[in-house]
Amino acid sequence: MTERVALFVPCLVEQLYPRSAIATVKLLEYLGCTVDFPPEQTCCGQPFYNSGYQAEAGQLAERMMTVFSEHSLIITPSGSCAAMARAHFGHCVAPQRQDDATAFGARVLELSEYLVHRRHVDFSSYQARWNGTVTYHASCHLRDLGITDETPQLLAQIAGLTLELPERSEQCCGFGGTFMAKYADISGEMARDKVACLSATKADALLISDAGCAMNLEGVARRTHWKPRLLSLAEILAESVGVIERPAGGLCNERES
Repeated sequence: MTERVALFVPCLVEQLYPRSAIATVKLLEYLGCTVDFPPEQTCCGQPFYNSGYQAEAGQLAERMMTVFSEHSLIITPSGSCAAMARAHFGHCVAPQRQDDATAFGARVLELSEYLVHRRHVDFSSYQARWNGTVTYHASCHLRDLGITDETPQLLAQIAGLTLELPERSEQCCGFGGTFMAKYADISGEMARDKVACLSATKADALLISDAGCAMNLEGVARRTHWKPRLLSLAEILAESVGVIERPAGGLCNERES
């Protein structure tokens, strides 16, 4: 299936986890997509919105709607940014743009829902293989999108991969955008509890597709004896079909600490 899509790269992915964005492009191209990347794109406005600056968030939302106005389908490797566009743009734009915001949000898909619900990809048909044990943290924002087991469905199609889900898998990691900064003590306790559940799986790799959650849990994991390789869904899928090279293990792909 050939399809033209646009890629929206979240701020934290661009700054901290660019390999996730690269993997997303290579994976989509491997699946037959033509990928556009509008260079004028900026933040979706979620940090403003989370902090109560609704007007400022609305300005960035309308900018994003303008930048991607020519694209009928926008893919992002981030549940939180997709949820911001779909569930919250209508709350922060000018009243006369609310219908436009709703229509725009419907065009924004998180990577896993695109692969499962629009493309119906079966990676076993591509002889996907990734040897190792993976545990998975599902970000809370995925629930805003109605996403539940899409990532486990995709991982089940990869030969050699064993998925070990943690206890209390639905529990928040404590990031919550500005919550982490405003309520650092509570956030830290939540993150430590989450890492304890994840590390109990003894997995080789930790899959997190939301960069905010990844940043939060990575910081805690660095302070423990559990050193998984930190991966996004895009990376593990791209590695499994051979469009990006799988490096040696290590926390966050051996990124400098």
